[in-house]
Amino acid sequence: MIYFQLFWQFLKIGTVSFGGGYGMISLIREAVLTNNWLTENDFLAFIAVSESTPGPLAVNMATFIGASQGGILGAFLATLGVISPAFIMILIIASCMKNLLKYAGVKAFLAAVRPCIAALVLATGINMGLSVFCGIKQITDSFNISYSRFFIFLIISCIGIITKKIKQKTLSPILMIMISACLGIVVNLI
Repeated sequence: MIYFQLFWQFLKIGTVSFGGGYGMISLIREAVLTNNWLTENDFLAFIAVSESTPGPLAVNMATFIGASQGGILGAFLATLGVISPAFIMILIIASCMKNLLKYAGVKAFLAAVRPCIAALVLATGINMGLSVFCGIKQITDSFNISYSRFFIFLIISCIGIITKKIKQKTLSPILMIMISACLGIVVNLI
C-alpha cells in the first residue's frame, strides 16, 4: 500500500507543479505531513540534504522520502511518480509542436502561472523561515527564537555579500553549505 501511495502522491505533485523543485516544496511538504511520513524537522533536514546532493531538488526529495518510507522500491516509485508527468509532457510537446512559444495562448498561460509559482516559493520560504528561526510550525505556536540559527544566517549572508562586492562573483553553493555546516558545529559546541 505504501508503494502505491508514494507513487500516487508524487505523480500528483509532478502533474500539477510548475517552476521546478522549489515550486514543488510546498506540495511535497503538504503530502509528507498529511500522510505522516515525516515530521516538520525531518522534512527540513530532507530539503537540506536534497539541495546539497547533485540532481534536481524535486527528484532528490522524492527519492529520499520514498527511500525513508519504502526502501529502494519506494525510492524508485516516488521518483518515477515525480518525473513521469514532465517526461510525458515534454515528449508530447517535442513530438507535436516545434515552435510552441510562438502561440499567444501558450505565452498567456506561462505569464499567468509565473506569479503563482513565485507566491508558492515565497510562502514556502516564509513558512520555513518561521519554523527554522522562530520555532513556529503552526499558527498557535509561540515564538522560540533560535539566536544561533540567526547568527549562522547573518554570517553566511555577510560572507556572500562581501565576496560578491570584492570578487564580483558569488561563492559556490557547495562552499556556502560547507561553511554553514562548520559554523553549525562550532555554534552548537559552544
